[in-house]
Parts: sequence; C-alpha cells; structure tokens
Amino acid sequence: MDDTTHTSRGSPARAAPRTLGGRIAELLRLAVPVIVSRSGQLVMAVVNTVLVGHYAAEELAYLSIAQAVIMPLFVGASGFLLGTLVETARAHGAGQPAECGATWRRGVLYAFGVGGICLLVALAGELILAFSGQSEQLTSEGGKVVRVLALGLPFMIVYMNSAYFLEGLKRPTMPMLMMLLANVLNIFFNWILIYGHFGFPAMGALGSAWATTALRVILAGAIALYIWNLADRDSLGIRRPARGGWASWRSQRKIGYGAGASQLIEASAFSLLTLIAGLLGTLAVAAYSITFQILGLMFMVALGIGSATAVLVGHARGRGDTAEMARAGWLGLAVNVCIVACIGGTTSLAAPWIAPVFTADPALIGIAVSLIAYMGIVVIPDTCQAVMALALRGRGDNWAPVAAHLISYFAVLAPCAWIFALHMNRGVSGILDAILIASVVSATFLIGRFYFLSRGERKMT
Repeated sequence: MDDTTHTSRGSPARAAPRTLGGRIAELLRLAVPVIVSRSGQLVMAVVNTVLVGHYAAEELAYLSIAQAVIMPLFVGASGFLLGTLVETARAHGAGQPAECGATWRRGVLYAFGVGGICLLVALAGELILAFSGQSEQLTSEGGKVVRVLALGLPFMIVYMNSAYFLEGLKRPTMPMLMMLLANVLNIFFNWILIYGHFGFPAMGALGSAWATTALRVILAGAIALYIWNLADRDSLGIRRPARGGWASWRSQRKIGYGAGASQLIEASAFSLLTLIAGLLGTLAVAAYSITFQILGLMFMVALGIGSATAVLVGHARGRGDTAEMARAGWLGLAVNVCIVACIGGTTSLAAPWIAPVFTADPALIGIAVSLIAYMGIVVIPDTCQAVMALALRGRGDNWAPVAAHLISYFAVLAPCAWIFALHMNRGVSGILDAILIASVVSATFLIGRFYFLSRGERKMT
C-alpha cells in the first residue's frame, strides 16, 4: 500500500519524515522491494549462468556472448521508460492521481514501440557477433541464443514500464513478489530445458534462452492485469484514455531519452568488454561472465537505492521542496556507500567459495576467484555513480548523466580496457582496472553536478 494518506482533494496529507532515522526508514522501505525486484531479474540470469555453466563451459560462453547483444538493448530500453517512474512520482507528490494512470498508459504504448525496435536489432545478433571478430563457433551458436532471447525483449520492456509505475506510486511490493515467483519458475524451466527432462531434449544455452523468454511473456501479462484491476483504478485513471496527444507527455519522453541514452551507453560499453573478453578465449569470456554476474547482483542494490532516491526526489520536486530534494539525494548516496561497502568486502573475502557455485571447471574457477575478489572493490564507485545519476533524473536533470557516461564509458572505459587487456597483457583483470577508473570518473562528475545544483537552489531560497 501507499504510505501516504490523502485529503478529499487528492493531495498528500503527510509530509516527508523530518528526522534522519525517519528518512532512512522511508528510503529503505521503498528500496528493499525494488532491490529484490531488480535483483530478481539478475538472479534469473545468474541461475541461467550457474545451470548452463555446470552443463558445459562452452555452452556458458554461447550464453554469455549472446547476452552481450541482448543486455544493451534491454538496459537501454528500460532507460527510455524511466520517465514513467519519475513522472508518476512527480504527479503523485503533486496530488494529481489521474495523471499517474495517464503516465502508465502512455508508457505501455511507448514500451511496445521501443520493444519492437529492440526485437528487430536483436534478430541481427549473429551479424553483430561476426562483425565484432568472434570465432565462427561463438558467432553461430551464440547467434542462435540471441534470436530466442530477442523474442522476449518487448514483453520484458512492457513489464519494466509497469514496475516503474507502481514504484512511482510507492507500491513496489507486487513487482517484487512477481519477480520472486518468476525466479522459482525459472529454476524449474531451466532444469527441464537445459538438461532435458519430461521428454524435452537437452538444449544447453538454447534451452535457458527459451525459459527466459517464456517467463518474460508471463511477467508482462501478469503485471498488466494487476494494474488494470487495482482497487483505486478509477481515481488513478487506469482505464481512461490519456488526453492531450503527443505534446502532453513531452516531459515523460525527455526523461526517457536522457535515461535511455545514458543506460544504452553504459550497457553498450560493458557489452563491448564482453566482446573484448571473447577475444581472450572461451575461458576468459566465461570467467568474465561469472564476474559480471556478481557485479550485477551488487549493482542491483544500488539500483534499488537509486530508484527509491529518485522517487523521493521526485515527490519533493512535485511539492516544490528544494531542500528535501537535496537531502534525499545525499541520503541515498550515503546509504548506498555503507551497504555496498559491506557487501563488496564480504564478496571479496568469500570469492573462493563463490566461484565454484558457477562452474565445476577447475581452470575456470582459478581465473574467476581473483576476479570476484577484485570486483568487491570496483563495485563501490560504480554503484555511487548509478545512485547519483538517478537522483539527478528525479530532479529533472536529464542530460548530465548522459554526458558523464559518454565520457567515462566510451572515452575512458573502452580504450583502457582494450589497452590493459590486450596490449598490456593484463587479461580480464585489465578489464576490471578499466571499470574502476571509469566509475571513479563518472561518480566524481555526477556528485559534483548534484552538489552545484543543490547549492544554487539553496542560494535562491
């Protein structure tokens, strides 16, 4: 349920908590379900990695190289829909519930359009892999996996739009529960299709891709049905057509343009790293895939905290409370540092026990252990920049994160990874060196940007 009560006119009757403890509690109450929901998406990928990795190391390479094509499209498309979260939070904070439903309906149509474009691009995945210089075997087998995963992309993008809508309303629990159920089903579907049970053939990475696609279709249908039948659907305008035409939701699209461009830049850069790892050999790309899954799980914590921060900043923006906007942003950053530092340190120490979960191959375990330990350090600046990017978007600053990511990930990350990994013989460790440097650059830029905007607003009040 929403944590605010409303007056008869629809405006929030309870202001943001005034004490530090109250603010932290509200942030975590919003963040934890989002963390679980976002982590659930990646846990599905981790489970796929574990089950495929134990099936065969080469099958894991096929799945990993396919994800290098799919992930930038999904992450970028999710960014294009982020305007749904920010504008829902703003309208809710301003006491305009009917505008919330209009925001969701516009987002659904937008999601299908963006998802269709992603589908068309992904169907050319084999050509992309061949152009990147991958081996004939990786290109052929990885291309088959890409084509199956492509079919589920539009549905997952529709699901994300609806999850953003509920999070903007401060109702993140249902997306979390749906994702938890999807993870249980994912284990079962993967077990059947990867290894071949109940009469199905053993399909390895291709079976895992079919399981993922089926679940994405189920998730999209389930969350849309839930929103369509909300108890307060009439006051939210869920079933009423959005009015005003194309121009009426310019702000929602502009937020999406900035977020989509930013996330596409970041995801494309990280996929480029997978392709660089692929040039180092099958074991290298499999080890990098395992390490990246670990980074991704820790990153989901920051994404949850950042999304909650964006909601709180957006609500304060809707009320016109500039001081609370600043406090919400800095609180999100501080909470993220404390939590992620603890998780990263624990991960580094537990690396010898984590790596064998993903594979039984001794050579692969040996490479993965040192990489996972290193990733526990890299994750701190990487997550800080993510939280601050979302805080800036919550306050309507759409393009500073794009500039930060363009500079840090393409001008810094990609060239450094190429040089360190391939020309300085640092291997996959060189790729992590590059991630660390680029993340520090991005975090410094975004923290500085938030500070100067907040200081400028303080002087004006």
